[in-house]
Amino acid sequence: MVAQFRSDIHQLTYTVTWEKLPDDYLLPDDPVENTSQPLIAAALRESLELQGRLTSENLVASNLGICATVNNRTTVKAPDWFYAHRVIPLDPPRSRRSYTPRLEGDNPAIVMEFLSETDGGEYSARPFPPYGKLWFYERILQVPIYVIFEPDAGSMEVRQLVQGTYQIQTADAEGRYWIEELGLFLGVWSGTKADRTGYWLRWWDREGKLLPWGMERVEQERQRAEQERQRAERLADYLRSQGLDPEQL
Repeated sequence: MVAQFRSDIHQLTYTVTWEKLPDDYLLPDDPVENTSQPLIAAALRESLELQGRLTSENLVASNLGICATVNNRTTVKAPDWFYAHRVIPLDPPRSRRSYTPRLEGDNPAIVMEFLSETDGGEYSARPFPPYGKLWFYERILQVPIYVIFEPDAGSMEVRQLVQGTYQIQTADAEGRYWIEELGLFLGVWSGTKADRTGYWLRWWDREGKLLPWGMERVEQERQRAEQERQRAERLADYLRSQGLDPEQL
């Protein structure tokens, strides 16, 4: 069954249907604009996975086409990063070629775009084909949270859907934004990962604790092991000072 609704915003009428993408549909095959974008996207996913915050029901993807049929015309946009809470598993299991919300699972809860030197229309509200990204996410997909991140400057803008229209949100005192859909804060962090030094998007929990990357967890474990080794050495020295042999205890 195909879900359908009509949108009469700004006196324009659209009929939107959620249909399976034809197997022979030629998807856009634009190259990644720079080396930073896939690293930033992968890092966002990594910390969620390590904390056990992703399940087989969730869909996190980068540059995967999200599809909708607007006025009988197939429209595809591929965000730099997006998250959907519940999706229907593919049978048989295989890589997704695209994702059609409502037909294949939940509407994306969050979409992100990372700005580059090329104008990709992340702020475009063009309501006619080719539809602007902002307009498509806001009016057609109705994604609750839209994040635009400029990696070189480290600036981030978060828009939340309020009564069908995106409203720019204000960061907290730490410069972070509460993302209710994930129960986490999202903010900008400066440092080095995977040979890239610069600004990154990072997650913090409700208590303000940074969700670590894999290399950070390894370093934390190394530090804990070193502290334990030093504690054991101090105890052994104390026992020897009391005439006791630690090896015999």
